[in-house]
Amino acid sequence: MSVRRIGSGFRRVPSLGRTGRRLALVATMAATTTLALSGLAPVGPAAAVGGSWPVYHGDFGGSGVAPGSTTFGGASGAWVTRGLKGKLYGAPVVAQGVVIVATEYDMVYALSETTGAVLWTRHLGTAVPAHLIALGAGCPGDIRPTVGITGTPVIDTARSEVFVVADEHVGSAVTHHVVGLSLSTGLTLLDQVIDPPGTVPQSQLFRAALTLDGGNVIASTGGNAGDCGPYHGWVISVPETGGALRTFEVDPTPGNQEGAVWMGGAAPVIDGHGNIWVATGNGSNDTGSNPDYSDSVVELSSTLAVLQWFAPTSWATDNDSDLDLGSSVPAVLPDGFVLQAGKSQTAYLLDQSNLGNVGGQVAELDNICGSDVDGGIAYRNSVIYLPCLAGVMALQVQTSPPSLTQLWQTGNSQGPPIVADGLVWSINHGSHRLYGLDPSTGNTVVQFKIASVANHFPTPSAVDGMLFATSATRVYAYYLH
Repeated sequence: MSVRRIGSGFRRVPSLGRTGRRLALVATMAATTTLALSGLAPVGPAAAVGGSWPVYHGDFGGSGVAPGSTTFGGASGAWVTRGLKGKLYGAPVVAQGVVIVATEYDMVYALSETTGAVLWTRHLGTAVPAHLIALGAGCPGDIRPTVGITGTPVIDTARSEVFVVADEHVGSAVTHHVVGLSLSTGLTLLDQVIDPPGTVPQSQLFRAALTLDGGNVIASTGGNAGDCGPYHGWVISVPETGGALRTFEVDPTPGNQEGAVWMGGAAPVIDGHGNIWVATGNGSNDTGSNPDYSDSVVELSSTLAVLQWFAPTSWATDNDSDLDLGSSVPAVLPDGFVLQAGKSQTAYLLDQSNLGNVGGQVAELDNICGSDVDGGIAYRNSVIYLPCLAGVMALQVQTSPPSLTQLWQTGNSQGPPIVADGLVWSINHGSHRLYGLDPSTGNTVVQFKIASVANHFPTPSAVDGMLFATSATRVYAYYLH
């Protein structure tokens, strides 16, 4: 185990210089038209800084719901950055007036929430050239030209520390590091190798967002696009101050592999007891009485012991057909149910207190979405908003008897949705637009044009009456009136 607690001798980033720190600001923006990159700041409401969106989808339970107004009063452009160094795969996280984003160049940016000004940057190491991923994993992947920080960072607001996992090329080696940075200065506070013993780092991609649980950073991993190479799904816990890793491995039986914990980039869910909920992808096992935790929903204790699990009766066929149940994240609902849907286009409603192992669902809804369900799910009360690649879908949960009903599906946007200011917000990676949808009908209320995105799963963030979205290399901010 390699642990470095960094004091005054931290690695410094070369200055970006005056040009690299200048920002392009936005002119005006019509409520249902496009964002113009004009270099001028619009007139808009001043944000009341003080809230936080410290983790993917805002809270550690993964609801995707921003606090504040439940009635839409309009939206307008606030600011947009110039192109950042490296591609953005994760979502923005926000605390103490600072917006954090991280790129595939292993670069972390801290931006002013209100102006978009660059407060500090850190280049954590040499990102891994994509061709080395292909050589080491036998799999080309789909991230180009380098693989650096892929998963969304997380902020510990009490410690004022932001954590990322960086893929680094050191000499001839490829390693993954969990790095803790001061939120206010970018000073490195932690740098620890996080690869589980015996793994092939080139084959492991830390795609899922990070989260926190009881003073520990929780990370999870799967394989590169193409599902090849000697990888396993892992959930990894490391103390925020550094120390011994705890791990949970999917498909651990000798001869088995795969079972990614990637969830379309979403973070593991932390429930009110500090337990950790994940969903897993297809594994190599297609025989026997259970899937060895592949193609499953798994509840783990804070020490990563398995508490209970669920898998559909079709798990063996789903494993053989790349039909990941875990292409999205479990929605751990306040009414005692769990909703899980994935590539098989079936939504499963589970009893939170009794997942029931194989076939343990209390209700299901078949033939949903028309395509994969990928990424974070949002929910408010008993309505679930699913990130279907054919368009966001709303489902109603009934509790007595347990059942699921489709309410609507939009044809406009398919990215993982959040709920803010009375609308459901989602990014369409095909048309490069951010949509605000009516939560009762799915109809478009407002839309904004952004530049092309880097992946299929971008998701916005919202706090302090502002909304944040990313393209491949830019961060966009909007006022919610």
